[in-house]
Amino acid sequence: MKDPELIHNFKGHKDAITCLDFNPSQKQVASSSLDGAVMLWNWTTDKKAYRFSAHTDAVLGISFSRTGHLMASCSRDRTIRLWIPDSKGENNEIRAHQGAVRSVEFSPENLRLVSASDDKSVKVWTVHRAKFSQSLIGHTNWVRCARWGPDGKLVASSSDDKTIKVWDETSGSCIHTFTEPKGFGQHLAFHPSGSCIGVGTSDSKVKVFDIRAMKLQQQYAVHEGPVSQVSFHPSGNYLVSSSQDQTLRIFDLLAVKPVCTMYGHEKAVGAVTFSPHGEYLASGAADGKILVWKANLEVSKSDEPRLVSKEMTSRAYANNMDRNLEEKENEEPVTKAVPASVRPLEESLSKLNVNPAGKQVPDLGGQVVSQLHEMTAKLETLTQTVLLMEKRLSLVEDQVKLLSSRTN
Repeated sequence: MKDPELIHNFKGHKDAITCLDFNPSQKQVASSSLDGAVMLWNWTTDKKAYRFSAHTDAVLGISFSRTGHLMASCSRDRTIRLWIPDSKGENNEIRAHQGAVRSVEFSPENLRLVSASDDKSVKVWTVHRAKFSQSLIGHTNWVRCARWGPDGKLVASSSDDKTIKVWDETSGSCIHTFTEPKGFGQHLAFHPSGSCIGVGTSDSKVKVFDIRAMKLQQQYAVHEGPVSQVSFHPSGNYLVSSSQDQTLRIFDLLAVKPVCTMYGHEKAVGAVTFSPHGEYLASGAADGKILVWKANLEVSKSDEPRLVSKEMTSRAYANNMDRNLEEKENEEPVTKAVPASVRPLEESLSKLNVNPAGKQVPDLGGQVVSQLHEMTAKLETLTQTVLLMEKRLSLVEDQVKLLSSRTN
């Protein structure tokens, strides 16, 4: 792949950038900052940037509706504001939480909002009339981030209580809780297929959790500082992360390895996101600068997932499991057991060295047991290979389904 290419360098904020989002309908990117402002940047030279200053404290999150006609921001002043993204900057205030509101996002159908707050709650709101709908209660510390699943039925949230929760928004119940052994999830994002969530943690990890099997699928320990944000490429093949180590990292999820380290910021990078079609990505740092990059990632014009051969996928997965995926801390050791169907036969043959006709055959039982052990070892190796292949094929199937849904 070609290296990403820097195409824009925006300056205007007076403090650290906290969040970025692309307008789906035109070449604009919105930014939120600790300086209390929301800014809207135009890519064309004939238009100036718009600065919106209605919040009374640091703005911690920003989100466009899927049509681009509305914009939502959230702030340490405990409010959410809905904006019309034009020069007038008309907005409506929602008094949302009892603590700082750290994230906000429109649902896929644009009818609801989800917000996360220091008051330990996740809340759902209707966009029409800005009414409260329900609270998702279960976290015991600040909730850093909450995001909608692509189908609008699931919500995922990360908290300082070292848990990542997956919620059924309809019933308000928690489906599953992932527990972080050391750090906590600072930011998360749903895979475009809805099958996985990516998480950036305070202990410098980037993790991908499978929410169907409810387990950790991939883990990367390549950053040298806390990971501030993560974003999936629309194709589902790549994930980008930003970190306080002043870098961005791009990961190839099919090859299971980091493929690019991006330098350009001189201070901690607090925000990163891909554009809706994946051609671009934007990053923002503690110095108030926003960089827009041409991604140059290897995907087809139709965003069809880049397929990797079975042999290459399984080999890359196995190799990178050793390099990039650390063992899960505090996990009970797994003892490899002889299959139940083989064990009774082993025990019988170890006691009785007889052939089917009943004649004594010295050492025959020992030979059979030895062969059974060899067969069992081979079977385990084959089983592990099949499991690795299933994981890779499952990810490819998700990409095909995503492509089919877009085509239809």
